[in-house]
Amino acid sequence: MLNNQLVVDLELIRRLDKNGPRYTSYPTADRFTDTFNADSYSQWLLKREHRPLSLYIHIPFCNTLCFYCACNKVITKDRSKAAVYVDYLTREMAMQAKLLGSGQVVEQLHFGGGTPTFLSDDEIRQVMAAIRENFKLVDNGEYSIEIDPRKVSDETIALLGAAGFNRISIGVQDFDDEVQRAVNRIQSEEETLRVITAARASGFKSVSIDLIYGLPKQTLAGFGVTLDRVIAADPDRLSIYNYAHMPTIFMPQRRINEADLPAPQVKLDILSMAVNKLTAAGYVYIGMDHFAKPEDELAVAQREGRLHRNFQGYSTHSDCDLVALGVSAIGKIGPTYSQNYRELDDYYAALDRNQLPIMRGLVLNTDDQIRRAIIQDLMCHFELVKDSINSSYSIDFDSYFTTEMAELREYEGEGLLELSPLSLKVTAKGRMLIRNICMVFDHYLRTRTQHARYSKVI
Repeated sequence: MLNNQLVVDLELIRRLDKNGPRYTSYPTADRFTDTFNADSYSQWLLKREHRPLSLYIHIPFCNTLCFYCACNKVITKDRSKAAVYVDYLTREMAMQAKLLGSGQVVEQLHFGGGTPTFLSDDEIRQVMAAIRENFKLVDNGEYSIEIDPRKVSDETIALLGAAGFNRISIGVQDFDDEVQRAVNRIQSEEETLRVITAARASGFKSVSIDLIYGLPKQTLAGFGVTLDRVIAADPDRLSIYNYAHMPTIFMPQRRINEADLPAPQVKLDILSMAVNKLTAAGYVYIGMDHFAKPEDELAVAQREGRLHRNFQGYSTHSDCDLVALGVSAIGKIGPTYSQNYRELDDYYAALDRNQLPIMRGLVLNTDDQIRRAIIQDLMCHFELVKDSINSSYSIDFDSYFTTEMAELREYEGEGLLELSPLSLKVTAKGRMLIRNICMVFDHYLRTRTQHARYSKVI
């Protein structure tokens, strides 16, 4: 059983903090190439092993622009764009289902964005009807949707529950008025609590809240108040993301006044306070930015060694292929990744040609698969057993990773991990720096000297 003890060593974090991937996949999406296309994807679908599916549906539209946002989105108040998008989305779904074959079982469904509830109630019904027409949703599957409390009614929450959704993720970021004005996201505590109440009344099994630390105008005291209010709301899960200010890559962030960003030490103090408050309130540290109640499915899956990580974050469904639908969506079939076109016009044009809208992807080689398995183990369980890797891939771990083992010994000297002939275990104070440890196994980072396109680890 995993020991979930966590130690926040601010001096160690300050000294070792650097830019690096979040490892929702390995290799990361920036390694995808356009030599993998719709034809490549179709060929892999035809030879995939029969296993359950996870579906991801991307809805890109938002009414307003949040300045911190790095998601792929379309800012518009024109609701007619959603009707057009749903038509194309359902066409893509039918094409995928035809290639996959009838009766495909779906255990996990996630609507992300953008703002999924930009769709009207009738459009939500239309998409869910298309999903049920093309796939078989299992009873008590994991069916989740991201919600902007400012843009959803109690009636829509009830509709989502009736449609089969049983998990809800709510963006809060920060309740502080000054912070909200600085990032152009005005959202009252009352709006958020109303949605949580409506979700509970509609039978949702899990409520998750997203917060961000490092936003402009944030203070230690102010974020402490937000945390107290959020803990009082009693969500099942919490995510506390590090704001990565990268205005050269994400244009909306150019509207943020850099002088308003908290100093690095304040940011670290906020993180430390958040960890202390959440663990004191009984939440278990899952990994990266995620916390959950001990009885939550994520915490149970981690204790039982079943936790998985994919493009939507931590998951309990490790044996699923991921079919991704919608603009910019990323999927996984067998040893392959694929990504749809990022722009609506390109996405629509491909479907008008009766072609799956796949822009790029990747077929993992054996080395990729070995390193992916290691990074999965570390990200989800903070340890790996060398013999498990050896037997699965017919290698000798220490010989195969001679260079990496030398770097790992340096981290062992820092107190981040414990090495033995049999295993690698991340220590309590190494867990906050798990991305650093995973980066040791990232073959592609060794060929790239510039890591600035990635966010800071902390």
